[in-house]
Amino acid sequence: MRTPSRRAVLGAIGLAATGGVAGCLDDAPGRTDDDSRPMSAVATTSFRGGLHRRGVYPDATVPDEPRVEWTIRDVNTGDHTAAKASPVATPDGDVVVPGDTGDLWRVTPGGDVVWTAAVEESTRGIHGTPTVVDGTVYVGAYDGALYAFDLGTGERFWRQTLGDAIGSSPGYHDGVVYIAVEYDEPSGAMFGVDAVTGEVVWTDRRPTDHPHSTAAIDHEAGRLVVGSNDGRLYAWTYPDLTFAWSFETGDAIKGPIAVYDGSAFFGSWDEHVYRVALDDGAEEWAVETGGMVMSGPAVEAATDTVYVGGHDSRLRALDAATGNARWTFDTDGWVIGCPTVAGDAVLVGSYDRRCYALEKRTGAERWAVAGVGDVTSAPTVLDGAVYVTDRASAAYLDGRDGPTGGLYKVVDAGGG
Repeated sequence: MRTPSRRAVLGAIGLAATGGVAGCLDDAPGRTDDDSRPMSAVATTSFRGGLHRRGVYPDATVPDEPRVEWTIRDVNTGDHTAAKASPVATPDGDVVVPGDTGDLWRVTPGGDVVWTAAVEESTRGIHGTPTVVDGTVYVGAYDGALYAFDLGTGERFWRQTLGDAIGSSPGYHDGVVYIAVEYDEPSGAMFGVDAVTGEVVWTDRRPTDHPHSTAAIDHEAGRLVVGSNDGRLYAWTYPDLTFAWSFETGDAIKGPIAVYDGSAFFGSWDEHVYRVALDDGAEEWAVETGGMVMSGPAVEAATDTVYVGGHDSRLRALDAATGNARWTFDTDGWVIGCPTVAGDAVLVGSYDRRCYALEKRTGAERWAVAGVGDVTSAPTVLDGAVYVTDRASAAYLDGRDGPTGGLYKVVDAGGG
């Protein structure tokens, strides 16, 4: 168990920003589109840049001439067709990445492994991306437990069993870690867990059929929202966590939810991308695609643009207000991971075994780097380099040649 001083520090994060929005909305070491203020004194990183899950990093830069600098093998080895965990940055420039082997790594920019840690059961391992708060790494696993590890050493602080499986990514606010949990029945729940002790402080069993989605919190709108495999988007008031409404689609909502401008943005396996009002759950628009949508959208406030991939092998840029297409980009494989907006570029991986950088305004291809497997993670940009993970081992990829199942660092071949 933690000391009271750590509780005091974690509590202070929730009070650091005007209006009560946590400093963790800023993804260290770069500013995100979730919040334009400078990084808080206690650095925090989280999936898609913060609780809004927008995946936008206005100040980031990407390579001009990409090459793979190094690879760490066997991060992912299973056959589960899903978006796998994404690397997250540490405050001092390393990355933390988990894999479906059930292992968690902290890796330096040079590719050196600082430490490894493991969850107790490795069936499908870890698919969710960690959240790092005040030197603690929080991550859920397919053994149904939420874990807290020491960022400096990899030592496990606590393990809290919540259900039968966790495939979503945690979020942190004001001393509480929020995460969706799955049960074998099938059913599920949303949980709030004390970040210091691991004790459950809130739960709601409404979501059913294995909620794999990652929740978003919009403090200004007063909502926490999450999707589920039952095809519904669920909403609670925030911070009092009273159930507010549900919105039904025609199939599973697998990906993370993004929130912006009083609305939730997400894709469904019913081959649509949706915008739904946070106050009452009313549909504001729905865009039909040519395939299922597992990808989570990147939502850029500065340009009112939604970027989202799909099983039709396309990345779309949509007008956030209307859903009208601004451009589409065709790859040669499924796009199931989340795109990342980095400065004036959009990064996205594909099942065609490439990671792409596109011009944000037009969708024109800037570059495509091969040799990175079937990229299913959201690309992470750190100090001008791009980190990605791919899906699985060659045994599950039709025997194709080339590297698979790894963590890859992509840098500028010209050193710029």
